[in-house]
Amino acid sequence: MSTEGSSAQRIRLLIVDDQPLVRRGLALMLSMEPDMEVVGEAGDGIEAIELARQRRPDVVLMDLHMPRKGGVGATREITASLPQTRVLVLTTLEAEQSVFDAVRAGAMAYLLKDATEQEVLETVRAVHRGESRLTPQIARKVLDQFRRMAETAPPPEYRHEEPKDPAVSLTEKENNVLQLIAEGKSNKQIGTMLSLAEGTVKNYVSRIMEKLHAGSRTELAVIALRQRRVE
Repeated sequence: MSTEGSSAQRIRLLIVDDQPLVRRGLALMLSMEPDMEVVGEAGDGIEAIELARQRRPDVVLMDLHMPRKGGVGATREITASLPQTRVLVLTTLEAEQSVFDAVRAGAMAYLLKDATEQEVLETVRAVHRGESRLTPQIARKVLDQFRRMAETAPPPEYRHEEPKDPAVSLTEKENNVLQLIAEGKSNKQIGTMLSLAEGTVKNYVSRIMEKLHAGSRTELAVIALRQRRVE
C-alpha cells in the first residue's frame, strides 16, 4: 500500500529533445530520484504534443531547437490544451528572443544545458509546485526584452476614473520582495537579503501575486518594471 502511495506522489515527466543521448541521460538521472517518474520521451515538437496529450505528464522538459516543430510552438500547444502540465525549458539557446518567446508561450522555467544536476532537479520540483524559475542571467534577458517593449510602446491613455495602481496596496516589505523578484532573485536569495526565512518569502510572494492578480513571478517582474518607469 505504501508503494502505491509513493508511486502516486511521483512527478510524471516527459523529456523532449532531438538528441537521443541527451534524452537517455536525462531519463536516467531523473528516474533515479524517488519522487520522479519518466513517462515518455519525444524527439521533436509534434511527437511531444502527441505524447503529452496521451500521458498527461506533470512536467515537460523541453528543448527549443528541434525538427518538424520547435519547442516554443510545442510549449504553446501543450500549455493551452493541458493547463495542469507545466513546461521547463532546458536548452542551449540563450538569445534574448528565444528566452522571451518561450516565456510568452507558457514556459514556467528556463534553464541552460550547462546547469548542474542539482539545479535541474530543484527546478523540476519547483515547477511542479507551481513556481516559476529563471536563473539570474536568464531573468535579466527577459527583463531587458520587456524594457525594450515598454520603451517602444505608445504611452497609455489614462481615463478619468482609472483605478489606482495596485502596487499602492503593498506593504514596504512586499514592495522590497517585488523589486528583488524583478532582479531575478530566488526565494532563498531574497530571504538572505531581507533576513527572512525562505518559507516566509514564499508566503510574501503568494500574497503579492494575489494582490496584483499575477499568475507567475515573470508577471510580477513586469509589474515591478512598470513601477520603476512611473517613479
